[in-house]
Amino acid sequence: MRDIKKLLEMWGGWAATEKSGINYPHIAAGFRGLITAAPSNRPVCSDNDGMILDSCISRLMKTHPDEHALLVAHYLYRISLRSIARRRRCADGTIRKQLQTAEGFIEGVLCTLEVTLECESEFF
Repeated sequence: MRDIKKLLEMWGGWAATEKSGINYPHIAAGFRGLITAAPSNRPVCSDNDGMILDSCISRLMKTHPDEHALLVAHYLYRISLRSIARRRRCADGTIRKQLQTAEGFIEGVLCTLEVTLECESEFF
């Protein structure tokens, strides 16, 4: 079984680097002022794994744009779930459930693709 949270943390670190080639805006829409200084010592996946994970995340955007925005805000910009819930004026539990839905979607796409990511070997 995959540790999807760890994979997404590594994707977030990879996407945040300037050499990833992924053009995410520097400030997530509606979250100006919540983002702190550039993070250091974030775990990063390889370019191949980053591209695979990014393609899975882009599929999420096509079907569930709200969950995509939540996933990007949390894993790429490292905004806490509580801050997101406060900003959206809803309960923390609602945000957690939406994040679990997004994580499950990404894990399902990875299972469907039947790929083994290089960074997964680091977990075992």
